[in-house]
Amino acid sequence: MEAALTNPVARLRRRAAEALILVGVAMVTAEAAEPPAKEAVLLGKLRERIAAVDAGLDGVLGVYVEDLATGVKAELHADEPFATASSIKLAVLYELYRQAQEGRVGLREVTRPPLVRVGGGGVLQALGDGVSLSWRDLAVLMIGWSDNEATNVLVRRVGMDAVNARLDGLGLPHTRLRRLMMDVQAARRGEENVSTPREMARLATVVGRGEGLPAEAGRDMVAMATVPDESSPFRRGLPPGVHAVSKPGALEGVRCEAAWVDVPGRPYCAAVMTGYLKREKEGEDAIAEISAAIYDTFDRLARSSDLGRVLRERDTAK
Repeated sequence: MEAALTNPVARLRRRAAEALILVGVAMVTAEAAEPPAKEAVLLGKLRERIAAVDAGLDGVLGVYVEDLATGVKAELHADEPFATASSIKLAVLYELYRQAQEGRVGLREVTRPPLVRVGGGGVLQALGDGVSLSWRDLAVLMIGWSDNEATNVLVRRVGMDAVNARLDGLGLPHTRLRRLMMDVQAARRGEENVSTPREMARLATVVGRGEGLPAEAGRDMVAMATVPDESSPFRRGLPPGVHAVSKPGALEGVRCEAAWVDVPGRPYCAAVMTGYLKREKEGEDAIAEISAAIYDTFDRLARSSDLGRVLRERDTAK
């Protein structure tokens, strides 16, 4: 043991491991992807920053972060179920595009939303009874404006069971669409839309990469999913111009967001989910702070040499 500690690399790794034990944020690495010693220290500091946010939050916090280039992960209550709120709309978007690929839905086909429309977000409730929109138009409203009625129209079209069957096929058995948007009675019966931080991060990656879709359809879906939602706390933590898929969610006592961020050379996925919040704005601020910490870490790793010298300019243009 003492001989090992005279090795600088061993010392660095031990310090990183000790830091993780102290802060309680787990580090998991793929068997063949253990990070270099100095990277492990930097990633340990990211976990400390996440733990500090957790300590200051009057509520319950779940976090999952994965370096998609190396497989290194940071986890905090990553497999605990949380309410997804509007973040579940990523699953509806993906099912729509998969059904379009299978010839079951025409994205350009036009429909007329019913006149009685739920509120709580979006623009459809402010429009008249003569409006006609394509299924793709409704998806734009669902993602970019978090329109709840547009979401409900799409869920009725593709089918709630079909969304959940697709989630099963993606290996996301704990992510479930159980009710329409704004259905408070269903929520009171326990029919809440749910997921875990690990599974929501995976769902964001599936959408961000356009997995399972032809290239052109995948690009169209990703272009829609990368339209910034102005309510997104996760995007507050990202510099302007960063290519990212993200979908926030907000309910009473709940704030959450799932994201896939395309840092050139060091893409990552993340989900930050909260519950039991005493002050909901603190949940939003926690998501923004964790997002900024994650981006800062992976941006530096992407632009630095193995020795830690920053050699490349930041590249966010797409």
